[in-house]
Amino acid sequence: MAQPATPSQISVHDPVLIKEKDKWYLFATGMGISVWSSTDMKNWKPEKPVFSEPPQWAIQTIPGYRGHTWAPDISFDGKNYFLYYSVSAFGKNTSAIGLAVNKTLDPASPDFKWIDKGKVLQSVPGRDMWNAIDPNLIRDDKDQPWLVFGSFWNGMKLVRLNKDQDAPAVPEKWFTVAARQRSFYLPDTAAGDAAIEAPFIIKRDQYYYLFVSFDYCCRGERSTYKVVVGRSEKLEGPYIDWDGLAMNLGGGTTVFEGNRQWHGVGHNAVVSEGGKDYLVCHGYDANDNGRPKLIIREMQWRNGWPLVPR
Repeated sequence: MAQPATPSQISVHDPVLIKEKDKWYLFATGMGISVWSSTDMKNWKPEKPVFSEPPQWAIQTIPGYRGHTWAPDISFDGKNYFLYYSVSAFGKNTSAIGLAVNKTLDPASPDFKWIDKGKVLQSVPGRDMWNAIDPNLIRDDKDQPWLVFGSFWNGMKLVRLNKDQDAPAVPEKWFTVAARQRSFYLPDTAAGDAAIEAPFIIKRDQYYYLFVSFDYCCRGERSTYKVVVGRSEKLEGPYIDWDGLAMNLGGGTTVFEGNRQWHGVGHNAVVSEGGKDYLVCHGYDANDNGRPKLIIREMQWRNGWPLVPR
């Protein structure tokens, strides 16, 4: 695996990228949601966080939440930027996904202002066998918005959203698009041993591609994260891997994994620029005591399948 295209090697967790005019904006896990900007995807300037104070609804909803906000997702509908984010207690599905909206990402613009729309989804221990974190917005062929999300428990969920993209549409439509086998004897409140999270969906040609992260993050030099993928002609699935196994039955073809330099790589996003697709993720740097670093790698396609060359 070659060196990542980030000479500054900024330390981030759960990065996602979007471009406005001639500038890239990176959002990542952090206090108030970390933000960076760049003109070349290589040299990054820190910006002010999205939230100067924790959202009040999140403090009231999630015990122990004090502003450290996880796994943002950024998209643009032609008028507004939609930033989904996660608030949670670590290792528990005491979690919720919120939404903030802005007309621009340029802090110098007079239109720049993040407006928090509050809670979109919430998972409750003992009630839900899913975890409301790691959101990603995707639109189907009819321009209908959907949110894919999840971590551990019974896997990755896909839910149809309303036209405002701030709540599930009625009647509700839910699908399990990816999962791994979970030990049956574990209590519902335990995250369990089905290590899967961080879904991200893109559309390319006739297929939707579902990326997820297998195994374990957040353990520094003991991290085992890797990115896998499956594809489907329908957004709701089933997503099938290279070997023909459905992702909701444990399938997933490896796209990117760690090596001697990177103890684990995962929680990816995909962005396109200049006719090229880039896989964006974080990895745990073996040369820096397992510190999480930004990785951006060009993603290639062979026979309709994505891969990141070594």
